[in-house]
Amino acid sequence: MGEAMATTTIQPSVHQLLQELADLSRKALTGLENLSHLHEEDIQFGTTPKDEIYREDKVVLYRYRPLVETPFPIPLLISYALVNRPYMVDLQEDRSLVRNLLKLGIDVYIIDWGYPGPTERWLTLEDYIDGYIDSCVDTIRARHGLEQINLLGICQGGVFSLCYAATHPEKIKNLITMVAPVDFHVKSTGGCGLLNSWCQSMDPDLMVEAFGNVPGDFMNFGYLMLRPFQLNVGKYLSMLDVMENEAKLLNFLRMEKWIFDSPDQAGEAWRRFIKEFYQKNALVKGEFVLGERTVDLKTVTMPVLNLYAEEDHLVPPASSIALEQYVGTSDYSVKGFPAGHIGMYVSGKVQRDLPPTIAEWLIARA
Repeated sequence: MGEAMATTTIQPSVHQLLQELADLSRKALTGLENLSHLHEEDIQFGTTPKDEIYREDKVVLYRYRPLVETPFPIPLLISYALVNRPYMVDLQEDRSLVRNLLKLGIDVYIIDWGYPGPTERWLTLEDYIDGYIDSCVDTIRARHGLEQINLLGICQGGVFSLCYAATHPEKIKNLITMVAPVDFHVKSTGGCGLLNSWCQSMDPDLMVEAFGNVPGDFMNFGYLMLRPFQLNVGKYLSMLDVMENEAKLLNFLRMEKWIFDSPDQAGEAWRRFIKEFYQKNALVKGEFVLGERTVDLKTVTMPVLNLYAEEDHLVPPASSIALEQYVGTSDYSVKGFPAGHIGMYVSGKVQRDLPPTIAEWLIARA
C-alpha cells in the first residue's frame, strides 16, 4: 500500500520533468531555426526617416521627417547620453518615442554624438555643451526663424541640457528632462544608487592616463555588473521563451546590439563629468563651472517637465525628483512611469503614455 502510494506520488513529477525537457528542446530547435533565417540587416534600428541637417567634427544633427502635414511650429531637439547610441529612442517602429512624437505633430531633431576616436581625446564638457549643443540649437533656430526652441535631455544628455538651459536660457522655450540624474549623492530607500556608488569610488585621472579615451566596453561591463545575474545570465535564460516568436526574437537581438554598441568616451570630458557630478555633486551645490560661468539652476526659469522611471537602477528616482528644489521656474511638472531605465524606451505601456505626455505638455505652452 505504502509503495503504491509512493509510486503514485513520484510518477507525476517525473512526467512533468520529461514534459518540460521536451518543451525546452522544442523551443530551442524552433529558436535555432528562426535564428538561421535572420541576417544582420534584419536587426535594424532607427526606422524613422531622417535627414542630416548639420555636421561638426563627428557630431551630426538630424531632423526626422514630419508625419503630419503641419507640425507644431516650435521644434524639439533631443540630446541623448554619450555612453550609448541615440537610436534607442527609435528602436523599432511599434516602440519608437520619436515616431510617436512625430505622429502627434512634434517636429523632432536629434544629436548623434558619433564615435570618439584619438582626435577627440581632449574634448571638454565645454566643447559638448557650449560647442556642439549650442551650434545645433542655433542651426535649428535659424532654420525655423525662431528665438527659442524646445529641448529634451535624456540621462546624461539631461544633465547637459540642464547646464545648457541654465547658461543659455534665452534660447530655450521649454525644457524636458528624462531619466536625468540631478542630485548624484541623494539618499533614498535603496541608498544612493549602485552607479553613483561605483563612480564615486573611481579614480578618473588614472583611467584617462591609462586609456586616453575610456573604452565603451569598460563602461558597458560596469553597467552589466550592477545587476550581474539579471543582465548576464537571467536574460539569456529567458531568451528561450521568446525564440519561438521571430518578432520577439528580433526585439531581443535589437536590444542586445544596442547594449553592446557603446562608443568610447572622450577622455577629458569623461574625467570631468565623473569628478564634478558623481564625486563632487557640483550641479546641485552650485559649484559647477562651465567655461567662465557658474551653472546656477535657479536661472532655469523656463517651463520644466521632469520625467523619471520608478524602477530605475541606474538613476535613482529620488535623484531625478530632486530637480524641483533647485530650478528657478514657477512652471514645473514631474511624472513617473512604471518602468526601469531602459523600459522608458521599450516598454509598450510607457510608449503608450509617454509621447502624449510630452506632446500635450509642449502644445499647452506654445
